Order: sequence, then C-alpha cells, then structure tokens
Amino acid sequence: MTHDLAEYVRSTIELNTESCEAAAAAIVSTARSGGLVRPAGAGHSLAAVLETFFRAGGLAFVDPLWSTEILPFAGARRATAAERRPGLGREIAEAAGITADDTIAVFSNSGVNPYPVEIAEVAKARGATVIGFTSLASNAAAPRRSDASLAELSDIVIDTAVPPGDATWPPEAPVTCPVSSLATTALWATVLRRVYDLEPDLPRWRSANMPGNDGHNDEVLAQFDTRISAL
Repeated sequence: MTHDLAEYVRSTIELNTESCEAAAAAIVSTARSGGLVRPAGAGHSLAAVLETFFRAGGLAFVDPLWSTEILPFAGARRATAAERRPGLGREIAEAAGITADDTIAVFSNSGVNPYPVEIAEVAKARGATVIGFTSLASNAAAPRRSDASLAELSDIVIDTAVPPGDATWPPEAPVTCPVSSLATTALWATVLRRVYDLEPDLPRWRSANMPGNDGHNDEVLAQFDTRISAL
C-alpha cells in the first residue's frame, strides 16, 4: 500500500467502486422491503459498527449485532478470547431474528475468527445479503480459526486493503499507525453517499446538536424504537 494516508483512502475507495455500488443497492433493497441493516464486528471493528448506528447523517433502519463480551472496554483480553470462541457469533445471530429482507454488514479486518464468520453463516442460511468489510491481504496471512472466512461467505466483499498486522509506519518496519478503522469509515461513508444517490428519502438521523433536529429525530425514533432494541 502507499504510505500516504490520503492516497491510501482514495485508492481503497477506487478499488471498491463496484462493491460499494452493490452494497448500496442491497441496502436500498432492504429499506424498500422493510428489512434492517444489521452491522457486526468485534474488538476494534466495533468502531465501524458505531459509525453505522444512531449516527448523525446515518441510516435509521440499523440494528447492530453485538455483545458486551466482544467490547474491549469490558475487558480487552476477554474480548479477544470471545471473538475466537466458537458459538458466540452464532448465538447472537440466531437470537437476532435475521430475515431474508435484511442486509448484514460484517466488519472484520482478518475475517478468520469464529465470531464474524458465524454471523455471516447464520445470515446466509436465513437468506440475508452479507456484505463483508475485510482485508483480503490480512485474510491470506492470518491463521485459520474457522472452516471458512468472511470473504468466502460474503455476497459482496469490500476489500479494505489493510496490510497484514494493520500497522503501517514506519514503512521499513511498521509498528504503529493502524489503518483498518480509517478504511472502513471511508468505505462506509462511500456506501452512504451512493445509497443517497439511489434513494434520497430514506429515514436518517440528524445531529442532535443542531437546532430543530430533535423533533425530526423523535419522529424517526417513533418508527423504529419497537424494532431496534439498542435504541
């Protein structure tokens, strides 16, 4: 990858032009059929999940799949162990009531741990569309911990192009400057732009810190608070 961060973001977006188009089309189809977008991720991939949910400018029909067990703030070592433990992802996904109308956005840099893989497996079995935000390079270098990878299970793969290990600086021996969160945020924002181009009138949240937006958000909340438990 280039070591210029701005160029890295630009090139990663260009790499995924078709995939972002397909992801946006799937999300619009979900909205029109009354389904939900269900993002999932563990560890630091939860940063991407936060970008999708209850976010100023974000889509309102988003119901995150998650557990306190995979939240680093609730115990960093425990979160890593939970992501690798077979059964947790399947349990969460099966309890979520996923339907064929839903789109499941799974964020996982390596895409090899049981947690994201099991969520993708359950979603596929329910007929939902699975979008995998993952690094193909990282996936190729990571040890296999599941029978399949997120990339292999996804209907749409958005390749973050993050190098194995995530660190990118200094170039000759990188130990810092991880870019996976930067990549997923930029790519999700790209998908949101295309969703708007396809369907500008979908329900979206507005900033609660701008005058007049509380009333709008209250109306949106009334549409979804019985369907989205995290609200």
